[in-house]
Amino acid sequence: MKRLFTLAGLLVAGGLSLALTQTPPQQQPASLAIEKVRDNLYMITGGGGNTAAFITAKGVVVVDTKLPNNGAGILEKIKTVSNKPVTMIINTHTHGDHVGSNKEFSLPVEVVAQENCKASMEKMPAFQSEAGKKYLPSKTYKDKLSVLKGKERIDLYYFGRGHTGGDSIIVFPALKVAHTGDLFAAKGAPIIDTNNGGSAIEYPKTLAAAAAKIKGIESVIPGHSPLTNWKAFQEYGAFMRAFADAVQAGVKAGKTADEITASLKLPDQFKDYQMQRAKADVAAFYADFKK
Repeated sequence: MKRLFTLAGLLVAGGLSLALTQTPPQQQPASLAIEKVRDNLYMITGGGGNTAAFITAKGVVVVDTKLPNNGAGILEKIKTVSNKPVTMIINTHTHGDHVGSNKEFSLPVEVVAQENCKASMEKMPAFQSEAGKKYLPSKTYKDKLSVLKGKERIDLYYFGRGHTGGDSIIVFPALKVAHTGDLFAAKGAPIIDTNNGGSAIEYPKTLAAAAAKIKGIESVIPGHSPLTNWKAFQEYGAFMRAFADAVQAGVKAGKTADEITASLKLPDQFKDYQMQRAKADVAAFYADFKK
């Protein structure tokens, strides 16, 4: 069975996407909340992208730091579960709602990210001053990197372009948990930031590669939605594949991007997915398929 998404539900698109791909303006501290995911692993919500806090023997590893002015709030939440210092920040990708509070943590702190993410972060005004440069990634990788050891090991994976050109999936193998950043932010049409290397046509391929190669995951911390499971991540990959196929079929039928958006049909299993960004995504897919 197919479901028709009408044009009225698809008109919110490019402006929001553009706003989130740039360095955000000064923000007021947000109201944050913390919840336990597994032993020594917590998710901190609010104030931008979901933050993970992993308590290790020597310190706390933080995955993503939200919008600016949330560093103190993150530390306050961490102090409710540990008195250890933050020793490492892992950034899943370059956007200001995930790297915005990097500079609010005390040095020394090691910052880790995929190499393309670092290249994009270097272009952000927040990291161009001498003080800001200290919070750029000092450790990068191309395809896979493991940090720490034993039960504290953290694996970072890059499978290709998607939301940006430098999206990491962070895996805590001993805990069977993955943090997907905005490669899987929520159940809905994603932001595809082509200015920072994102790709519509590569997005479903990247998700499929991740689903095929990462094993043993039970719980998933998405970029901007509640804690979920690996099945939801796999389903998201199927959603993006169906989305791409629908646009490609429209291109082959000689339709314009607007015509494809107006008549977009996806399988009924995705009926609860939020499609406010569908118009912008159709345009991105359309541009790729027309090349």
